[in-house]
Amino acid sequence: MRRPASLVLLALAVFFTALSPLMRWYAFPRLAKIPPGQYQDMVLEAKPATLLNYGTMKAEQVPQVTIVQTLKGNVAASDRIEQSAGRDVVVWDALSYVAGPDGKMVSQVPERYIFDAHSQEPVHATGESVDGDPVRREGIEYKWPFLTEKRDYAYFDAQTRTSAPIHYKGTRTFRGLEVYYFEQTIPWTKVALPKKMPVKGVTPQAVAKMGTTRWYTTQRMFWVEPVTGAPVNGQEIHKEELRGGDLLPGGRTVTAFAGHVKMRADYVDATVSLVRSQRTLVLLLTRYLPWGFLALGAALLALSLHLEARSRRPRTASAGRSAPGGAVSDGPARPL
Repeated sequence: MRRPASLVLLALAVFFTALSPLMRWYAFPRLAKIPPGQYQDMVLEAKPATLLNYGTMKAEQVPQVTIVQTLKGNVAASDRIEQSAGRDVVVWDALSYVAGPDGKMVSQVPERYIFDAHSQEPVHATGESVDGDPVRREGIEYKWPFLTEKRDYAYFDAQTRTSAPIHYKGTRTFRGLEVYYFEQTIPWTKVALPKKMPVKGVTPQAVAKMGTTRWYTTQRMFWVEPVTGAPVNGQEIHKEELRGGDLLPGGRTVTAFAGHVKMRADYVDATVSLVRSQRTLVLLLTRYLPWGFLALGAALLALSLHLEARSRRPRTASAGRSAPGGAVSDGPARPL
């Protein structure tokens, strides 16, 4: 029975050894993806902040400005785009809503972000936009790829509608997680006015006719958990200005918004908890199962070889010889 058993164990050893790289390099790229119907929200705050009073056209110090970001998966749109794209696609309808200390709207900018569900690379399709304006994204936005690398990435900036490098600045520890720290600085750039202005009856077209322009700069910081590619913390040192025109005669400049924007503590806690659970699932496909199958294959191979060696070992000789007639002889035969 040893030989058939060793062959079965050998077959299992080959199976699990072959399954190890298949799990990592074939199954993982196909199974790890962003679900199309995902919904998440995030609250960020700037305490204190500088905000423009449109009644006096002067910048004022305020105790707090709140930014609510929502990402809502549009399943119907992703299904439609997948038919022509030939791959798994996620469509996020995003909204960045800025509110002053009184809770009133300061600005709101909607986005439609279309990307590959597995690699997070942008997918260019009808509807890709920022504040209603068509855009063509390059690089990532909101999320890094699974198994993030220690390198710079192209990151899309919604204000300027352009992509620029976001630089890897080293590995850090955040809330017990090993994270990669990234920074991006957008220099002062002339940007479009939001389609929805905080003053009733005032439109971006009317402001543009007055010759007043809007400028923006920011230093963007992310702490990214590399296995999932999910940011567990994000901050911006943000500044916006209105410059010149009839609203600001004499080439005057006024700060429209300035502040150090940070994720609210409870949202940081919730994000870290979610990422920890997702991290385990990704590690299962990339590390635990592949290495476990490889170790199991090696153990089964060793056991198979051991059984095969035992089956080929010759049986031990009898302790004595058999005499004629079946009697056992104790030594040399004596003459009668």
